[in-house]
Amino acid sequence: MKFDKEKLISSIKKLEHARVLVVGDLALDEMIYGDAERISREAPVLILQHTKTKHILGGASNAAHNVSTLNNGKVGVIGVAGDDYHSGYLFNTFKDANINCDGIIIDKNRKTIVKTRISGSITTSITQQIVRIDRQSKGFITQETEEKIIAKIEELLPEYDAVILSNYHIGTITPKIIEFTTNLANELNKIVVVDAQRDLGGYKNVTSMTPNLPDTEKSVGFQITNEEDLKRAGDLLLTQTNAKAILITCGADGMFVAEPNSKYQKIPVFNKSEVFDVTGAGDTVTAVYSLALASGVDPVYSAIIGNVAASIVVRQFGCATTTIQELLSAVEKLEN
Repeated sequence: MKFDKEKLISSIKKLEHARVLVVGDLALDEMIYGDAERISREAPVLILQHTKTKHILGGASNAAHNVSTLNNGKVGVIGVAGDDYHSGYLFNTFKDANINCDGIIIDKNRKTIVKTRISGSITTSITQQIVRIDRQSKGFITQETEEKIIAKIEELLPEYDAVILSNYHIGTITPKIIEFTTNLANELNKIVVVDAQRDLGGYKNVTSMTPNLPDTEKSVGFQITNEEDLKRAGDLLLTQTNAKAILITCGADGMFVAEPNSKYQKIPVFNKSEVFDVTGAGDTVTAVYSLALASGVDPVYSAIIGNVAASIVVRQFGCATTTIQELLSAVEKLEN
């Protein structure tokens, strides 16, 4: 596709001013590293000599982190944490990332969402993940916690330009929270973007949503094999949600933006490079796309910026972020 490089650069420079609120399943990624030492005498398992533990923001938290590095911390989160060992690490990691976590509700009956990845290495090979351990509660939050979250949304949303509903289907985002947030955002003339993996048609009157290709196929009920299928899927989601734009991420095939009145744009992958880790790349796209929309950038150029941001973070291991300077440097190298 042809694009205006100067318009893209000026759009990226706008990102530092808008404020974004993230509501969703707040998670902590715990990365445990060790050197492979020997096989245990107790069982045929590898023994690792621990070298370091690193805490990274994952899930909806990662979307907030991606926003924070672009707009100098003009971002807040609303969600749930448990009264447990990892809760303190979650709060500390938010604070280190310059993210306002005043909207987090402590629920003693739920676990803080944690994904622990244990990785090992030897001198002659790269670090490799061995196992992942997930800690999370099943089912929706209680009505009491739901009411507390809604009160936080009512209190904090007026301070922001956009809200992201980041639904990993771990129980934070209830139908009532979806409806309340969307209605309030529309009353206040705020941008509302949905990042969800299923039930996409259940989000009404949103500004946009950012499903990937497999989740889009599940939602619309047919396989997408070509651009005509993308157009049909985009139109269906636009009709179901009354959204102003639908951004479908298609992995190595780039992105597709559908807007009302049969307005479509296929966006190729920009700045192709070796992919090290796609973990959290979807969060990056949603975060950057939402921040751009909140900055007054149109959906297509917002998607292009999200595309470039994703091409940067996939070169790093684990959930990663980028900066405005990195985006500008990447855009300068793009061939049009």
